[in-house]
Amino acid sequence: MIILQLLDECLPLRYENVMLLHNMFCTVGRFFGIFLLALIYPLPTQADPKVVVSIKPLHSIVAMVMNGIGEPHLLLEGTASPHRHALKPSDARAISSANLVVWVGPMIEGFLVRPLKSVSSETRVLALVREASLVRLAPRSGGAWEEDAHDHHGDEHKKDAHAHDDVDQVDGHLWLDPRNGRAIAVLVAEELARIDPKNADAYRVNADRAVGQLKILEDEIRRTLATVSKVPYVVFHDAYQYFEKRFGTSAVGSITVDGHSTPSVRRLREVRGKIRTTGAACVFVEPQFPPKLADTVREGTGAGVGTLDPLGANLPAGPGAYRALLSELATNLNRCLSG
Repeated sequence: MIILQLLDECLPLRYENVMLLHNMFCTVGRFFGIFLLALIYPLPTQADPKVVVSIKPLHSIVAMVMNGIGEPHLLLEGTASPHRHALKPSDARAISSANLVVWVGPMIEGFLVRPLKSVSSETRVLALVREASLVRLAPRSGGAWEEDAHDHHGDEHKKDAHAHDDVDQVDGHLWLDPRNGRAIAVLVAEELARIDPKNADAYRVNADRAVGQLKILEDEIRRTLATVSKVPYVVFHDAYQYFEKRFGTSAVGSITVDGHSTPSVRRLREVRGKIRTTGAACVFVEPQFPPKLADTVREGTGAGVGTLDPLGANLPAGPGAYRALLSELATNLNRCLSG
């Protein structure tokens, strides 16, 4: 009411002998009114950074780093396959307005290759497959692998994990090594610190906390797998070598290379032969794919069946998803291989 009264007083007066006084009053009144409005309606501050993440495990790591500051946007939810995903219009809009996009690379999220070519020059794109601070392994070929390819423990496997300049020569499932998860948290924190310097300290504190939690998780997983690490098994598609080499487990083959290509009859025979010669205890299926092929290769071998999920399709998205995903892999391996 005070502001309205002051502004109302500024209507032109008809008496020349008080005009000067009136103008002085109006000037002071306007400045006072603007000052009060600024107190009531402060100018908007800089918004939290808009971050888009491709898959749930990476989204979880980014969410840990952004905890208490903002929430990243997840592109793939549920059982959607990153190899054959189609962007929704809302996702395309999120990418176009993002300050930061986090993905692995074209060998995993092929659906992002074209959209990322057209993003603004101001949008930062973190392609993890190009980051030298991460362990990066070459893809394996063939359905049956030699046992000595898995005889690596702890840091020893890094000698086979050189940084590849050619991203086509990198197995993209790099998030399944928890030490890569730790490195990703640090990388994301630094990217966010550049974009949002006012919260730089908070991002780094969150990343340090995530690193500590993942160190504890790594020790827990190692204990869970201690009694079954030498038991051979077969996976549905070759997605787990980062996990296998970090924890020294004994996968001996995969039914398919990428999960969406149909294996040949020769490959199925090769894998079945590997199950028989190694005494593989389990064949692991995935929730994203039908289990018929797994039933075919284990028929008559005596191998059991279990479930492994490299993406956490049935886990709720959020800061806890990544730790739950790795823990679930270890639990399901232990349950089937010790059975």
